[in-house]
Amino acid sequence: MKISSFFYFFNFALKTMVFKQRKPILGTIIVTDKCNLSCKHCAVNNITGIIHPYEKIKEEMVMLYKMGVRILFFCGGETFMWKDGDKTLRSLVIEAKNMGFLDVVVVTNGTFTLDLPEANLILLSMDGGREKHNAIRGDTHDLIMQNIRRASSNNICLYMAINNINIDDIETVTTIARDEKNIRAVSFNLHTPYAGTENLMLTREQKDEAVKTIARLIDEGFPIFNLKSALPYIAANKFPTPCYQCVVVENGKVYTCGRCIEEKGLCEQCGYLFVGEYTLMFNGNLRIAFDMLKTYLKYI
Repeated sequence: MKISSFFYFFNFALKTMVFKQRKPILGTIIVTDKCNLSCKHCAVNNITGIIHPYEKIKEEMVMLYKMGVRILFFCGGETFMWKDGDKTLRSLVIEAKNMGFLDVVVVTNGTFTLDLPEANLILLSMDGGREKHNAIRGDTHDLIMQNIRRASSNNICLYMAINNINIDDIETVTTIARDEKNIRAVSFNLHTPYAGTENLMLTREQKDEAVKTIARLIDEGFPIFNLKSALPYIAANKFPTPCYQCVVVENGKVYTCGRCIEEKGLCEQCGYLFVGEYTLMFNGNLRIAFDMLKTYLKYI
């Protein structure tokens, strides 16, 4: 992380914790909901099949920047399917960096060539070892591993959504993150039960088991992007929601925290670890703040 970025984020966090401001720092733009996969846990793919035009996305970037957002995520659908004339996903990342965003992150399912060194991070979904991942995402595990090993930069962070199919594969995915040279770390979420995916929900006992496993692996030195100090709060869903420091934009509509905010009762079952981490820190939990500082300096 650049020194200038560090001081910007530190100043933002300090003001937010002291003055309880609700300005966003992290923004996500949905560039398309079009996707080449139909994953069991996903409730947002291929609803419209629309690929939003470059100028519309650029307008959304300008809007987020003016709101104070400096960490920008591009999400789908599948982001690498986005294209507008001669503009590609790389065009969006470069535009965002030129605009002044300090960290630009791309979320992908990893089935496309990973040639995007301009991104600070490529957040790549991997939901288990070969068997469990393929049970959730189709026969894609080997292709993803091939793309990881051929990637043009080591800016990849694995992204695993833990559910009752793959809960036993947490260490398997973490070991892949440790052993593959192009991967910096792994980030975990617990399954958030969007409508139609309730069958994948974790019980409270399974959530406790999952976070204990993650905490143990952190203690053992595995490259994990989550905060050990926040894990017990998240397993118990004892953290403030929504996260006012995060916003999502899709086709001009701005959602505080995420699109799930409009689904009744879903916030109370939130499994997004970064949401818990952010809200706990910005509400003044100094232990989590120091844990985040240490972790982010290590992996970004």
